[in-house]
Amino acid sequence: MQIRTRRSFVKKLKFPAISVFALLVAVSGCSLVHRKVETEKLLTPLATANTSDLIAAVNKLVGVQSIHGRVDIQFEDTSFATSGIAEKYRAVDGSITLQRPGKIYLSIQTPVVASDIVQMTSDGEHFRIAILKGDEKYRRFVTGTNNAVYPKLDMDGNAGNSNKSSEAQAVSALSNLRPQHLTDALLLNPINPDAPGIFYVQTEFFESEKDPARTDSSKRAVRGYYFLDEMVVSADKTARLSRRFWFDRVNGIRLARLQSFDQNGILVNDVTYGPLVKFGSEGDLMLPGKVSLTRPHDQYKITISYQTPESLTINHEYPAEAFVLTNKSNLPEVNLDEKKPNPPRN
Repeated sequence: MQIRTRRSFVKKLKFPAISVFALLVAVSGCSLVHRKVETEKLLTPLATANTSDLIAAVNKLVGVQSIHGRVDIQFEDTSFATSGIAEKYRAVDGSITLQRPGKIYLSIQTPVVASDIVQMTSDGEHFRIAILKGDEKYRRFVTGTNNAVYPKLDMDGNAGNSNKSSEAQAVSALSNLRPQHLTDALLLNPINPDAPGIFYVQTEFFESEKDPARTDSSKRAVRGYYFLDEMVVSADKTARLSRRFWFDRVNGIRLARLQSFDQNGILVNDVTYGPLVKFGSEGDLMLPGKVSLTRPHDQYKITISYQTPESLTINHEYPAEAFVLTNKSNLPEVNLDEKKPNPPRN
């Protein structure tokens, strides 16, 4: 008798639920069925690819051994990002030389007059930075080790002083730029799918962003991506995320973004890549013409745009000493390794 009662009760519940839904449809009528609501459009066509295709797309970008030429440099200090404020400096000219593995020479110059503000190098293990312009008290020759993490260098002894001159703020910001952070962003490391202890996972992702067809409005659209996650297996059979590659799928497959993580899963590099353009006079090499690197914990963002990609010098062999900056201007020297750096981070 008790079982029958429960079944009867269940039947009574089902009927009102169906009836309420039917009533809602009937009452809403045409407004529910025919009303059009504007939503974010999906950008199409979406290309398809498998994991092997994505790996090949990355490795196609790593064939270049060296790059030399003129660049535009945009620097942004994100120290106050928690307040919704960032200090964006005007774009300046520069000259860059990159060579595998991990070598860079970068000079940043004043507008109009080709006079260096800052010079910096990394030989793959150590970096050197010469701050050449600004007030005498801001000029320094800074040295350190690539894989160490140092406190932010305050050039006038007044950290967080909002009353500093714009020149002082610019020099302080540039003094904390680390050249080695640019090498992996501008010269991608290849993917070796056969490397022991590493495996790759492909997933699909969709993100809302400003509609590229309507740059003068706030309209948004949805862009389709593939994620390719590089996972490192530990001895305890756990895995951690090392790199995440973002591939734009609209009208083809293109590497659009690369995020790198340390052993604790902390985001250390966030790189975005612009469209591919022809590099060098031969025109047979296609690479991103614009690269933006964000270092969230170092609190800066830098964007490198090659001025005339077709005039770049490609695959020239430079001697090792070209990437070792010397203190020719006899600047006061700051050895960051003598300041007891923090534990290493990738």
